[in-house]
Amino acid sequence: MTIRLGAILAGGRSSRFGTDKALARLSGETLIDHAAAALRHHVDTLVVIGGHYPGFDDRPDYPQPDLGPLGGIGGALRHAAAIGADSVLTVPCDVPSPPDALFTALDRAPSWCADHPVFGHWPTSLLPELEEWLREGRERSVRGFARAMGAIPVHIGVPVMDVDTPEDLERMQ
Repeated sequence: MTIRLGAILAGGRSSRFGTDKALARLSGETLIDHAAAALRHHVDTLVVIGGHYPGFDDRPDYPQPDLGPLGGIGGALRHAAAIGADSVLTVPCDVPSPPDALFTALDRAPSWCADHPVFGHWPTSLLPELEEWLREGRERSVRGFARAMGAIPVHIGVPVMDVDTPEDLERMQ
């Protein structure tokens, strides 16, 4: 049986937003709840990486915090290995309405969204390569890692709107 883990990456500092943007509200729901709703029907189980939020199973970034999205992907891959999942579908906590076409495009692993690389589908077997990548002090770019691993870049042709500032959230209201 194939198991796909869904991982919401929520370990950022939200420095441009000013407060924890995962808890910011859009249409009465938190951004992390929006992300979970979008991801939930594409995966078998769900986890939040890098933050603690009521109602969610959570795990830390790996191998340590402050590595950006690669630390979140590392935490997700490590948890996937622990539960026997074959792959991880990653999403950021700050994109409340990702288009369904994005999830369809990310069906094969490894793949990543060229327009918003935190969206990706990663086989659990990539954990050792990611650990080595980070241990060697290579660039902390998801794009760089994805390219080096031969991941398929996907383009969906529609904008993926994220929330980086309070003004971004206000525009989405």
